[in-house]
Amino acid sequence: MTQIPMSSPDLTDAERQAVLDVLNTPNLSMGQRILDFERAFCDLTGARHAIGVNSGTAGLHLCVRAAGIGPGDLVITTPFSFVASTNVLLFENAIPLYVDVDPKTGNLVPELVADAANNPEKYLPRTIANYQLPITDHKLKAILPVDVFGQPADMDAINAIAGEHGLKVIEDSCEALGAEYKGRQAGMLGDYGVFAFYPNKQMTTGEGGVIVTDDDQAADFMRALRNQGRAPGDTWLQHTYLGYNYRLDEMSAALGVAQVRRLDELMAKRQQVADWYAERLAEIPGVEVPFVEAATSRMSWFVYVARFAPGVDRDRLAGKLGGRGIPVRPYFAPIHLQPYMVERFGYRPGDFPVTEDLGRRGLALPFSGVMTEGQVEIVCQAIREGLENL
Repeated sequence: MTQIPMSSPDLTDAERQAVLDVLNTPNLSMGQRILDFERAFCDLTGARHAIGVNSGTAGLHLCVRAAGIGPGDLVITTPFSFVASTNVLLFENAIPLYVDVDPKTGNLVPELVADAANNPEKYLPRTIANYQLPITDHKLKAILPVDVFGQPADMDAINAIAGEHGLKVIEDSCEALGAEYKGRQAGMLGDYGVFAFYPNKQMTTGEGGVIVTDDDQAADFMRALRNQGRAPGDTWLQHTYLGYNYRLDEMSAALGVAQVRRLDELMAKRQQVADWYAERLAEIPGVEVPFVEAATSRMSWFVYVARFAPGVDRDRLAGKLGGRGIPVRPYFAPIHLQPYMVERFGYRPGDFPVTEDLGRRGLALPFSGVMTEGQVEIVCQAIREGLENL
């Protein structure tokens, strides 16, 4: 039986040597490599500031703090995402205002975002009793769009809505490093953007993330928060703010510097694998390949999610593929139907039908820049045979 990994990082001797070089120094945290890493991201994106952190989740959480979002505040966001984009709001006892997503891209629908901004009470969860505030005291503070699967959301429309209502925009680009929207860099399309570098991402630091922003005051605040709340001038045991240990270590930063130098190569290799999949899957009845919007001037492939026609037993198909050594994953499970969200906010099946439909029909296929054309052929042939046998 052929075993194909779900994902694999693309590492060379340059990355291994970069990490080894750090291990041959006495500085394993808060040294020169994190400064080099942050400078690399300023150069890549054109941002005035880059703040390295130990995960994309940490980066999003710091953006929530910088945006002044607190207990009972409302943030318009998506239920079709990894749970971190909602969890960072719950960390501050804010309330997500979910709107449904585009059936083709899985990204936020600007018309629904506008409706939620104009009528936030209409989008409140069923249960907000824990917040003990009158509805009129729940203030709309921000929009948190997610660039799903490496494709930017419709950020011009979202920013126009934010400007009309005086809202901050936190762009979750954790899946979209290197992507472009109308020729502009993902992550630089809101007030703050966040990238993440888990091993299945376009580039990796093992664990890690980075915030990019042009906001000087917010950048200073987030740098302090990631380092236990130490503001400039504080000593090691002085803490101006309630902060966190969200620092990125030197080994991870060194790995990141080596990887970002190869980013165009890494993205091109992932594009090639995506093209192989698209060519083969388009010939299989009942399979829907990912849709790329015209406004996406550069796609950055994070995962490759195929969708199956209504009526196909996706889970049975997944079982057949797994039995042949081909790992696949449902992507995404709707956030609003996670047990802790149902318990906290009273969500029910049917609340966001497009999100739920995409969650039912999508499968992330094995995908990385080191996959071979032969491996893609094996996966696609197994899908064809699995569908024929269902």
